[in-house]
Amino acid sequence: MRAEVRPDRLTSGYELVVDGTPQSHVDLDDPTHLFFEYIARMGHVIDELREPGAPITALHLGAGALTIPRYIAVTRPDSRQQVIELEPALVELVREELPLPRGASIRVRYGDAREVLGRLPAGLRGTVDLLVVDVFSGARTPAHVTSVEFYTECAAFLAPDGVLLANIADGQGAAFARGQAATLGMVFADVAVLGEAQVIKGRRFGNFVLAASPTELPLDWMPRLLAGGPHPGQLVHGHPLRQWIAGAPVVTDATAVASPPPGRGVFQIPPKR
Repeated sequence: MRAEVRPDRLTSGYELVVDGTPQSHVDLDDPTHLFFEYIARMGHVIDELREPGAPITALHLGAGALTIPRYIAVTRPDSRQQVIELEPALVELVREELPLPRGASIRVRYGDAREVLGRLPAGLRGTVDLLVVDVFSGARTPAHVTSVEFYTECAAFLAPDGVLLANIADGQGAAFARGQAATLGMVFADVAVLGEAQVIKGRRFGNFVLAASPTELPLDWMPRLLAGGPHPGQLVHGHPLRQWIAGAPVVTDATAVASPPPGRGVFQIPPKR
């Protein structure tokens, strides 16, 4: 793995680039600036949790540049957050190059996301308001964090009205993303998909945000928020979601595969000379 932090050429922020793929964007001057569109969609959902500004308990699988933990630390002071990350060197680089906001309560545990999830303190079960699944190996999601068994393990940590957010990348036909939505639907009472319209239609490669909860999701304001962004998006929920996932197989540990690789040039940036 080769990771580096680069100044963003378009904004005042910085990008974490891993093996040539931009993984995260951070604005140290304004941690509430969520530059990547899928991260902004996650931020919209997080804003609807509990009362505005109220602290939450959050569990993040995959660290990146800790963009969402920073956002929560600033918008919801006194939140308790834990991050599980496979690569200690990645977190060391991020902490050195992109210091965390002062007073942020973010604990990092190292190891494979699913393995460490099984070793978390029993007292955390049933208490997590937000669980973010953003696990990538290069530009692909590993198979073992895509199954109904994995999401069942995640569900055990959520509070009765907690929310799981998963970042999924997919391309032509969106078969992988539809399978992930079908799989979440086997575990959770309510599921929704957020993304750019052409991505959801399977016409181009991009990121999907899948939201799931043991109870009704806080999505009343999402269509307006999605439409108002720099990248107008779409919310698929209820009956349209059932139509979208129709025929998609539920993923199990026995059938799980990694997410499809992006096409040549997608997400990639040239190395520095």
